[in-house]
Amino acid sequence: MFKPVLGPLLLLSLLSQQSFAADNWLSKFSQDIQRKAQEKNLPGYTFAYIEKGKPASVVVYGKESKSGKPIAIDTVFRLASVSKTFTSMLIAKYVAQNQLDWQMPVAQLVPEFSHAKGNSGELVLQHVIGQSSGYTPNAYDNLIEANYAVKRVLTMLSDLKPLCQPGQCYTYQNTLFAVVDGYFEQHHSSYGQALTHTLIEPLNMPNASVGKAGLESSANWARPHVAISKNRWRSTSVREDYYKYSPAAGVNASMRDMVIWMRALLGESPEVVSPELISQVTTPLTKSTNEVYRRQWRKSLTDAHYGLGWRIYDFAGHTLNYHGGWVQGYRADIAFSPEYGVGYVMLMNAESNLINEFTPDFWARCFKHLEQVSLLAGSIQTAPNTIQNK
Repeated sequence: MFKPVLGPLLLLSLLSQQSFAADNWLSKFSQDIQRKAQEKNLPGYTFAYIEKGKPASVVVYGKESKSGKPIAIDTVFRLASVSKTFTSMLIAKYVAQNQLDWQMPVAQLVPEFSHAKGNSGELVLQHVIGQSSGYTPNAYDNLIEANYAVKRVLTMLSDLKPLCQPGQCYTYQNTLFAVVDGYFEQHHSSYGQALTHTLIEPLNMPNASVGKAGLESSANWARPHVAISKNRWRSTSVREDYYKYSPAAGVNASMRDMVIWMRALLGESPEVVSPELISQVTTPLTKSTNEVYRRQWRKSLTDAHYGLGWRIYDFAGHTLNYHGGWVQGYRADIAFSPEYGVGYVMLMNAESNLINEFTPDFWARCFKHLEQVSLLAGSIQTAPNTIQNK
């Protein structure tokens, strides 16, 4: 179900009079971010607000490229590290089917780790997906970008001495996620095939794919853009590097796909994504203290943890499950509130830091609106009793 919008300014005119007041905060947010995007000459973006069981509000802005088609609901973007939210659910389903185990040693997944250096603890699958391996944060990301062979990077990674015992500290990684693809390759498959069979096809996500070829073969896809000077952008070629680590950053999707994904996370597809698995991957495991000091977020964040492929924030007293993504030419954010059953997705075809401002601003406004709605609903429910007592 969609409440599609062809451009931010059309959101007002396409909403019914009844829903206008309720969605006024969303209309204002849409207008505000469009103004900022225009000031920065942002190439394009799309965002969606999803309430469980209700039509989604989708906003699009800009073009695939300077001379390309307008961004639309079926325009495909790279998700970058938002891919990790898919990977964690994929692994959770394999664990539920007894094909994998969260406590399975990484040495059993890929041979490169058979002689890994330890620090009084064995590295297991949960440490990989839960970002608690203990290795130096973002270890060897520079080698990803230098196009080193994946097996060589894994071998070098296994020789590192961890900073802490696995499971005891938050140490975000991309390279380590290659062990997931290594596992599927040993079983005559691939991460892309497994994800497609387990999640993409069962959820009927029409445009989602894995890998560079999947992106570039899409009927409509947003070209990546990099900054060349203040408020100036140019399109660039799609880089292969992080696609070699698909479980970390290799999924592509349109906003239509992401609304479907969000609906699943909100509990609308329990036959594919069960409530138990959603709870499992969004359970806080490792404290990520530095997150609360993120400049645009810090006025609202009081606590931050990493679960399994998700960041779990205390945002102004509300639990917010979140993840962001960033690769050359693209930014992406996804977040949802289990308390209110609402979610948000934003996709950009530019490496713009505006997304760091837009997402926390969205949730500050959203929670304020939802609190007001809850307060009003409570007042209406108690009104009859109040009258009777007079």
